[in-house]
Amino acid sequence: MFDHVTIRVLRRAESERFYDTVLPTLGLAKTHSTDHYAEWGEFSLAEESETKPATRNLHVGFTAQSRALVDSFWRAGVEARYRDDGAPGERPQYSPTYYGGFLLDPDGNSAEAVNHDSVDSRAQIDHLWIRVADLEAAKLFYGVLAPYTGFGLRRETQVRAQFVGRAASFSLVTGAPTMNAHVAFPSEDDATVDAYHAAALAAGYRDNGEPGERSVYHPGYYSAFVLDTDGNNIEVVNHNRG
Repeated sequence: MFDHVTIRVLRRAESERFYDTVLPTLGLAKTHSTDHYAEWGEFSLAEESETKPATRNLHVGFTAQSRALVDSFWRAGVEARYRDDGAPGERPQYSPTYYGGFLLDPDGNSAEAVNHDSVDSRAQIDHLWIRVADLEAAKLFYGVLAPYTGFGLRRETQVRAQFVGRAASFSLVTGAPTMNAHVAFPSEDDATVDAYHAAALAAGYRDNGEPGERSVYHPGYYSAFVLDTDGNNIEVVNHNRG
């Protein structure tokens, strides 16, 4: 599963309204809101800054416990005049029981509600689609770090590679790359965080924050950050909550 996924947005109030409209239909109420960010469980957003531009071309699939909830998610967005990106329906190209409905958030990122036969074992975020400029390079990056993120390569084609974890997945998809996204994977100890960062740097990937405690989030928050091949911020974090 993901520890958290964070996007940067052009206009926080507008984007917050969008997610406040659609996520409660799936049982995802807002869990946190400060001057810095808003959070709905595993998903959060913050306003862009000069050093942290808005996220582009990210797809987030949120778990729906029934097809009726997929319909409610999509209908709530369309009735509030947000952009349709695919009406609710079966998508057998993904799996025989896959049923999804798609919207675009105010910055053009894709938000989906999805139901399939294994949602009972899924996390709040069922999957991500991360678009990449170079599939082979991106696949190598996430493959090198799989022992620390908990997501291993499961399926691949010429244009897509799917990495699967305990209760979620992400796919690397050829296309205009996802930019400025932040994806954090959970760890159960600080040593894994250290090993993740060391392995990334040894493989030649870019540091974006060495291992250490970030008490600005909460006491015991221990994490490290590296940049993937398209510049997205990828974190492994141990919360040290006992």
